[in-house]
Amino acid sequence: MRKSNDAADVKKLSEKLLRSGKSPRISEELWNEAYEYAEGYKAFMNAVKTEREAVVYAVDLARKAGFSAFQPDKKYAPGDRVYLNNRGKALLMAVIGRDGCQNGVRITAAHIDSPRLDLKPHPLFEKDGLSFFKTHYYGGIKKYQWTAIPLSMHGRIVRKDGTAVDIKVGEEDGEPRFCVTDLLPHLADEQMTKTMEKGIEGEKLNLINGSRPVFPEEPSLEGNRVRLNVMKLLNERYGITEEDFVSADLEFVPAFPAVDIGFDRSMVGAYAQDDRVCAYPVLMATLNTKTPKKTVVAVLADREEIGSVGNTGLNSHFLTDFIEDLAQAEGLSARRVLAGSQCLSADVAAAYDPNFSEVFEPSNSCYLNGGVGIEKYTGGRGKSKTSEASAEYVAQLRGMFEQNHVLWQMGENGKVDAGGSGTVAKFIAALNVDVIDLGVPVLSMHAPFEVVSKLDLLMTDRAVRAFYQE
Repeated sequence: MRKSNDAADVKKLSEKLLRSGKSPRISEELWNEAYEYAEGYKAFMNAVKTEREAVVYAVDLARKAGFSAFQPDKKYAPGDRVYLNNRGKALLMAVIGRDGCQNGVRITAAHIDSPRLDLKPHPLFEKDGLSFFKTHYYGGIKKYQWTAIPLSMHGRIVRKDGTAVDIKVGEEDGEPRFCVTDLLPHLADEQMTKTMEKGIEGEKLNLINGSRPVFPEEPSLEGNRVRLNVMKLLNERYGITEEDFVSADLEFVPAFPAVDIGFDRSMVGAYAQDDRVCAYPVLMATLNTKTPKKTVVAVLADREEIGSVGNTGLNSHFLTDFIEDLAQAEGLSARRVLAGSQCLSADVAAAYDPNFSEVFEPSNSCYLNGGVGIEKYTGGRGKSKTSEASAEYVAQLRGMFEQNHVLWQMGENGKVDAGGSGTVAKFIAALNVDVIDLGVPVLSMHAPFEVVSKLDLLMTDRAVRAFYQE
């Protein structure tokens, strides 16, 4: 007969074989390090509200850290540091490794675009004594969240002679802000019967930008005097005309600063943490990488929120062309370099929210303060429209992170039939590269104001550094 186990044996067996589900103890020193790290992150978030601004910020830091503009025909030596600016909206950075590209490269890919309100090509109109901008929302938003909050204006206008003017209004104290108005509850009986999706329609997301008419009065201008005054002010400050809006990239984003959340200041609240909360540790880890074994390639991509389409998104060839240039300089085949490469798709995870627990599966969710979140696959329902990391790759990362004291957790984005999401991982996987999604868990994802844990932010930085140095 088999010998029965006593209580002590059962406890040991449980500790050995079962996943405890409990978070490891986190020291006060580690929390303090996370708080310090978050200060640099908040400064980054306050300086960067658009993909263009993210590229400018990153290039400036890269140059100061010894990176130079990439030259496709040049052969680089171990330790050389280069960057490639793709149209001012996406960025590639590389640190050449001791082995070069011969055994593949280590890729990290984050995106720097976020949901927002873009201006239409002909945005300016006046109605009943008020001037407005027409907008076209970008990315997956809950439209009602974008009403009755202060917004700032960011972007670039290019005149027909090719000269450009960069605009940023509403971030500094004393500057005007903008907003989308909403209906007062006293008159909203009909509106309140609509679904949340229909309560505010896309064509109602008009930004109020003025109410004062131009003087002196001119009868022929009736109905356009406020609009004309707005253009007069814009012309005086920026030298533009209304026609110049057709060749402009103008975005309206929340005018909120990045702030600490909670009495304990353990969290950060800010706009656009999806996905700049991952772009920041990717950037910092890359800047601090000296001479790795394998060449390191970091991608800060655009257009992820709308499917990575366009020539600055990762469904284009700009990443593969860059790696092909690196490979050819070493006399290597790009496809073989890619086949030996690995990637962290650095994108956020949905954090478990006790207020909406019905859409989460608790044992397969990522939690605030649980460390960097790993998702073996994303997609929707039957794992559609996604890639899936192999067991071998997941096991490699488990060992790597434990060896480097990276607190990590594995989860999914909610219950199987609750919805779904996607990242750039499937486009990286299409290049025959091993890839997995990894990033910071986020509360209120895609809202104008999102919340993350400072500890999870630090652990994402540690995860990227460990990945680069293995």
